[in-house]
Amino acid sequence: MPDLLLIGGATEVMLDRMGAKFTIHKLSEIDDFDAWAKNQGDKVTAVATNGHDGVKPHIMAALPNLKVISCYGVGYDAIDTDAAVARGIKVSHTPDVLNAEVANTTLLLLLAGFRNFRHDEAHARSGAWEAQGNAPLSRSPDNRTIGILGMGRIGQEIAERLQVFKPTILYHTRSKKDVPYRYVADLTEMAKASDVLICITPGGPSTEKLVNAEVLDALGPEGMLINVSRGSVVDEAALIDALRAGRVGSAGLDVFEKEPHIPDALKAMDNVVLLPHVGSATVETRAAMGALTVDNLLQFLADGMLKTPVPECADM
Repeated sequence: MPDLLLIGGATEVMLDRMGAKFTIHKLSEIDDFDAWAKNQGDKVTAVATNGHDGVKPHIMAALPNLKVISCYGVGYDAIDTDAAVARGIKVSHTPDVLNAEVANTTLLLLLAGFRNFRHDEAHARSGAWEAQGNAPLSRSPDNRTIGILGMGRIGQEIAERLQVFKPTILYHTRSKKDVPYRYVADLTEMAKASDVLICITPGGPSTEKLVNAEVLDALGPEGMLINVSRGSVVDEAALIDALRAGRVGSAGLDVFEKEPHIPDALKAMDNVVLLPHVGSATVETRAAMGALTVDNLLQFLADGMLKTPVPECADM
């Protein structure tokens, strides 16, 4: 059977399906990768990984006969797709199956922010309601202007689910999309016009710290930032400064610059809702992602094609 290098974890179902067609080598069980690669690296034709771990450049370079990389996750910025394409390596990811759940998480953060969930849940649980009286009033999410940074498949799913709140939807991307929302060519201008700025753009060098101090200042002291994309998209230090100074009103964050590390400053803020990168983390969605990760590998074995190639590999 062909050899596969597994980077990161996999469910038992995934392991059983992959193990039926591949000889699996788990990176986590290899003590000295360089030594291992000298002896066995040329046997590996497939890699299964995830969006967080990706494939480090030295690992890809040590696998001279690598043909396919299957990524568990829609984000694949931790894989050098330019290097992969140059070597004829096909790369897949798991789009669409997680759109709904990431959109649900976005709504969770939106509601938690507007309705003071963290404060009010603690107020009820601690006995403060009984001892001190009612919690302060919160704010309604209805009839807001919401700017979405990124209008791909997940961005469109978020926009559709937001309709229950009767919002005005703006969006910013590198190019205008065929969607029924207002395109804003300048991100700072969109932030200025928005009550909420939602980040759902891919990570990578082109979007690193795209939401910077200027954008945050434009969002303003009543504005809310929600990030369900990649931690790298937001200048985290600038966000902390803006929240401390009251130049941004609140934030809902599922992703961070140096995961799993979350700055203590963010943890201490009552106006920030924090999640541990769980945007797609439901039993149902993760099972679908795992199935598609393996489906791509099996499809490649069958005919050299992929079910869901990343855009850079769509024509390979």
